[in-house]
Amino acid sequence: MCHPEAIHGRLGGGSVHHIAFRAQTDEEQRVWREKIAALGFNVTPVLDRQYFRSIYFREPGGILFEIATDPPGFAVDEQPDRLGTSLKLPPWLEPRRADLERRLPPVRLPGAGS
Repeated sequence: MCHPEAIHGRLGGGSVHHIAFRAQTDEEQRVWREKIAALGFNVTPVLDRQYFRSIYFREPGGILFEIATDPPGFAVDEQPDRLGTSLKLPPWLEPRRADLERRLPPVRLPGAGS
């Protein structure tokens, strides 16, 4: 049911890269993966995204769907009260840190001063 040969739109303002859904547990995600595969969709194996685990599939029109788990969560590498105060990258993006930091606009947290 996935049509990788289809022409895809270009990413930009007003486009959607993917739509993500939540699975509270690995087991819930496994059940969804089996159901999606049984319907004939080309679904990825479980991919470790450091903060959660994801599966991906495309609907016939080409929209990419993700089902991501809650665990392990965003507090795996920083304290919950510090979330959002610094840029965290997965290991595979660390070599690009300087370039990514240069391209990202500054983030101003409410109540954090200027």
